[in-house]
Amino acid sequence: MVHTDVWCSSGAVNSNGTLIQTGGYHAGERKIRLFSPCTNEEICDWTELSQNLTVKRWYSTDHILPDGRIIIVGGRSAYSYEFFPQYSNHDGVYSLQFLKETTDPKEENNLYPFLYVLPDGNIYIFANQRSIVLDYVKNRIIREFPIIPGEKRSYPATGSSVMLPMKLVARDLYPMVEVMVCGGASGGAFLQAGMGGFRPASTTCGRMRITDPEPKWVMEDMPLGRVMPDMLLLPTGDVIILNGASKGTAGWENAIDPVLTPVLYSPNEPDPNRRFSVLNPTSIPRMYHSSATLLPDGRILVGGSNPHIRYNFTGVMYPTELSLEAFMPPYLSPQQSHLRPSIVTVEGPVSYGQKFSMTYTLGFSQPTEKVMVTMIAPSFTTHSFAMNQRLLILDIVEVKQLSGFGQKITVYAPPSRNIAPPGYYMVFVVHKGVPGHSAWVKMK
Repeated sequence: MVHTDVWCSSGAVNSNGTLIQTGGYHAGERKIRLFSPCTNEEICDWTELSQNLTVKRWYSTDHILPDGRIIIVGGRSAYSYEFFPQYSNHDGVYSLQFLKETTDPKEENNLYPFLYVLPDGNIYIFANQRSIVLDYVKNRIIREFPIIPGEKRSYPATGSSVMLPMKLVARDLYPMVEVMVCGGASGGAFLQAGMGGFRPASTTCGRMRITDPEPKWVMEDMPLGRVMPDMLLLPTGDVIILNGASKGTAGWENAIDPVLTPVLYSPNEPDPNRRFSVLNPTSIPRMYHSSATLLPDGRILVGGSNPHIRYNFTGVMYPTELSLEAFMPPYLSPQQSHLRPSIVTVEGPVSYGQKFSMTYTLGFSQPTEKVMVTMIAPSFTTHSFAMNQRLLILDIVEVKQLSGFGQKITVYAPPSRNIAPPGYYMVFVVHKGVPGHSAWVKMK
């Protein structure tokens, strides 16, 4: 069990499959905890290290790096970053003035910053309405981007973000990278919510190709405004947006009018008016302290919601919710089952820049059409951000018919650790927009 408070902590799964959890509240704000994979014969439990973080980390963000370390960025009154494990006793905390500059008086609006490792190995950081590229090796900002229009986007204004799928071509080391940020709240919304006033949540999403010579935000309108949404990448390359509220901000009692209806966003749809589609609603409000993550079978596991300082199950408008539910995206409908591929084997090893093959079967005897192979890193999702989440569309070399129902597909693995940091990935075969159950591969 854990021995210190993990409230509003952060985490990442390292290259060995161990969950690294950092920071938290009070006695937990400098703690580092490990949860390692184990067999049924072993007792699975947390290990809390005697080594501490250099500074207090509450509401910070973690990301695995190409060298296998974890970078921990920000936190309340923590305008800095550090690493786990450290290279040496001299590898301590590094100041990041950008985090101080993006802090709003009395509101902050720059906690749980959005982080992405880029193909050149540097880190993209988004906080509040601004974003930069950080060379964490030399501790210098090497690029700044335009301010996103509209509302504030980071906690407690709390929008969400994904790095849209990277389409890989053979051994191209520098694919195009596009970031998407959705939802949030206006400046002052947190303070006003504390006085009982709830402003409408943001209705906008912004997309920006950060690898362009002159990047700019392209804005779109969601069907439903949201604060505290969760954005997850699906095996098909689409984005699902769910959970959250339509008024207020994150924090205790700071939001009303939960948004029960997920929406699907198709980034490659050429018609902007058709990119968003509204899906079937839940009956359970999922607001502050709710979460969501992608499962290996393509479902979305959704859980939690506790918008109160205590666990209030009765006598409040939005009771504490401890249940879990699974959301079934449209590709899991029974009508699509005949299109669903089943992976039989992965022929390894899976090495950077090298070819590997998978065999799979379909429920009918026809050649495979419109097939795609995607790799997705598992995320640590909290406070509306899926840390470490990334989706890679692999370059297909060939597809062979092996038998009446069996096919073999050969693809190129990601070309570098910058594009796919070391660790475990879910690999999906997607046939005519329908993914099967994933297989696990390890990049090392």
